[in-house]
Amino acid sequence: MNVLFLCTGNSCRSVLSEGVFNHLAPEGWRALSAGSQPAGALHPRAVALLARKGISTEGYYSKSWNDLPAMPDIVITVCGSAAGETCPAYLGQVLRAHWGVDDPSHVVGTEEEIETAFELAYRIIRARIEAFLALPLASLAADKPAFKLELDRIGGLGAA
Repeated sequence: MNVLFLCTGNSCRSVLSEGVFNHLAPEGWRALSAGSQPAGALHPRAVALLARKGISTEGYYSKSWNDLPAMPDIVITVCGSAAGETCPAYLGQVLRAHWGVDDPSHVVGTEEEIETAFELAYRIIRARIEAFLALPLASLAADKPAFKLELDRIGGLGAA
């Protein structure tokens, strides 16, 4: 199963999601990340945070959803609601869910405030992915409506 974490820029939240998912996922499940308007580079704070958590980003890069190496089975948008941010709408026959997380790369403040924003985004993403992976994935894969309900429920975890 391929899970696509999608955002506009594919530099921060979607990359955090891809890294955490691939670090925790069972064999046969893989995450990808992409953007509708890729920034062209991974956010250095996101990469550094994943490295501190022992999560590899080797081979990761900011890419367009048009350049995916595999078709996704599930698309999860991670755009937040701060500053009226709009999530891209992936077109295709896939299971979709929205797990909005405010973009920590837009936080302005002290180093401590910015790091706190990145840690918060990471904790929310990790909790949601852990909840996802705790689901009875084999049975839900055959029941798309039930899977969609579970994905939507998980999207509310950790929300402010």
